This record gives sequence, structure tokens and C-alpha cells, in this order.
Amino acid sequence: MGTDVRLFCSNCGTDLASGLLACPACGRLVHADHLKRLAAEAERQTQAGDLSGALATWRSVLDFLPPDSGQHATISNKIADLSRTLDARGTAPATPKPAWASKAGVLGAAGLLLWKFKFLALAILTKGKLLLLGLSKGSTLFSMLLSFGLYVQLWGWKFAAGLVLSIYIHEMGHVAMLRHFGIPATAPMFIPGFGALIRTKYYPKDVVADARVGLAGPIWGLAAALVAHGLFLTTKVPIWGVIAHWGALVNLFNLIPVWQLDGAHGFRALTRVQRWWAVVAIGAAYAVTREGLLIFLLIGAGWAATRKDVPERGDRRALLEYAFLVLVLSLLTEIPVAIS
Repeated sequence: MGTDVRLFCSNCGTDLASGLLACPACGRLVHADHLKRLAAEAERQTQAGDLSGALATWRSVLDFLPPDSGQHATISNKIADLSRTLDARGTAPATPKPAWASKAGVLGAAGLLLWKFKFLALAILTKGKLLLLGLSKGSTLFSMLLSFGLYVQLWGWKFAAGLVLSIYIHEMGHVAMLRHFGIPATAPMFIPGFGALIRTKYYPKDVVADARVGLAGPIWGLAAALVAHGLFLTTKVPIWGVIAHWGALVNLFNLIPVWQLDGAHGFRALTRVQRWWAVVAIGAAYAVTREGLLIFLLIGAGWAATRKDVPERGDRRALLEYAFLVLVLSLLTEIPVAIS
């Protein structure tokens, strides 16, 4: 017969029920000593410049604070401020802006975005260790094989392998950005016929961080589609064009700004005016490509632009990333496809 362990408040001696985070009599935090150690560790990480690690530690602090307490609100604000600092540091240009970018007006701005994306794509390709993370997890590998088995029956093993890998890279983009903001996340879990998902205990409350995490998936997915397209151009093997085409479609679909799709997360950082600019970008992409999926993006973006819950201050980077993704992914859907 087991013996229950009784807990007492170290300040007033009140008998504490299991799971309490604060003493109901005197208000002392049950895990005060542990919280002090975590806070000290977070400050040390901040001083050392490890902002991602500090964010992860501060988020673990929230687990030991009552959600309705002033301390919880204070730490939540600290996390939001630190996330903005990390985002600003992460987006600071490592190299000077090229002279042509400031002399060519709108075309220069578009060219600068392409120029920056080149370095972003290279950074993604160097994250081999992170990309291998999910493949070392039994649940991820098993669910991938289930999806692969389904798609093989429908379209053959070559396309099935390319589609599963494209979805995997997309999801790992979310994982990478969550880790950037100090948020642990599981490796992707595949759902045959429906794609894949990741699970995390936390999610950024700041709309800018939310947009970064949301758009990271399509950005990594675009990088995968561009690699497949490059292989198609160099090898002339049709299956690479098919993989690029369908990878672009999957990521373009995720940019519809509704429900929990990635586009909805990106739109949360946009003002009403910026949302209408996104509508213009989608309309321009449709005028160029006539891709039918863009009709759904137009409807979703137009609806999002009329909503009342829009931020007063928007994020220019989120708008540029969204517009860039829509345009390039739409162009990739122009690749003729023939699954064989």
C-alpha cells in the first residue's frame, strides 16, 4: 500500500494539494527556488547572446507560474520582448545592401528580395543535421512509410518519394523557426492522404514571431521545389518537374489565409492596408499564371482584409515574404506535369 507524499508551504506551513503552483494561504510560489535557478540560467544565456536558449528557459518558467498571476504576465511580456529582439537580430543584414537595390525602385526592391532569398536558401541547405532529426524518430519514420505506401499505390514510387520528402522539408521549416524562438517541437508526424503535422507545447503569442513560424514552412518547401526544378532543368528527367510542380502546389495551398493554414499565421502580422497589398500580389500572380488555386487565395485574402482583428502596426518582412512565395510558387506550377 503506497504512502502519499504531503507537501507543505515553506513560508506558512499550509498543507498543499498536489499540482498547486502557489500557496492558497500566503500566495508564495510553490517552486520559488526552482524558478530562481531558471531565471538565473535565462539571464546567463541572455548575457552570453544565446537568445534562443534564453527564450526556451523563460518558457519553461511559465510552467511553474499560475496563469493568472502577475509573475506569469511579466515573464510573458519578457518572452515577447526577447522574441522581437531575436527577430530583429536575425534579420539584420550581414552584408551591405547592394547599390543597385536602392537605384532601381520597385524592381530593385524585388531584386533585393531575390538576392536575400539566395542566401536563405543556402542556409536551409546547410541544415542537414536538423533535416535528419525526424528520420531518427521511429514515429516519424513509420508514418512517413505509411504515407509513402499510400502514394505509391496511386502514383508510383518516384513521385511518392518526392512528395513525402517535400512535405517533410516543409514541416521541418516550422520546426527550425520554432527552435529559433526557443520553442521545442516534435518531428513531423505524417497523416496518410492529408500531409503532416508537428506538435509543440507552446506557440508564439507575438504576431510577428507567429508569422515567421507560419511562413517558414512554405519557404523551406519552396527551397525543396526549386531544387527539384533545378534537377529537372539539368537532367531533363520529367519526374523532377512533376515533383517541383506538386511541391509548389502543396505550399501554395498552405498560403491560403484561413483556419490554421500557414497563410493565416502570416496574415496575423499584416495591417489592413498590407493585407490588401497581399491581395494585389495574388491577383498579379493569377494574371501571369492563371493558376486556379490562386482564386482560393484571393477569396481568403480578401476576407482576411475585411476582418476587424488586424494589428495597428504591421510587419513589412511578412508581407514581402508572403508576396514572394505566392509569385514564385505560382510560376513553378507552370511546369508541365505527367506522372508516369
